[in-house]
Amino acid sequence: MNIDNTQSQMRKGVLEFCILAIIRRGEAYPSDIIEKMKAAGLHVLEGTLYPLLTRLKNAGLLKYRWVESPSGPPRKYFSMTPEGETFYHMLEETWREMVTAVNQLTQNN
Repeated sequence: MNIDNTQSQMRKGVLEFCILAIIRRGEAYPSDIIEKMKAAGLHVLEGTLYPLLTRLKNAGLLKYRWVESPSGPPRKYFSMTPEGETFYHMLEETWREMVTAVNQLTQNN
């Protein structure tokens, strides 16, 4: 069995939650999201992030605004919608339940 595939699937499962957690703290530019994820030890590629941000926006969980950049094209900054806040809280509750259950099952007795 390939451990890399299993690890990748585990990371994908929490990626959306982590991205929403970053944006929830305040408006975020995609490269800032990538840097924060990287600093936390979760590496995400632009090719993974941009489609996910678009999907979250199309679902009504995120919105964005264009900001002029002095060093290039305008930048798209993402922020949470009220629906996104509600969704985030549901994910957070699910995450806490999963952590509790997994810890209970994996702790040495």
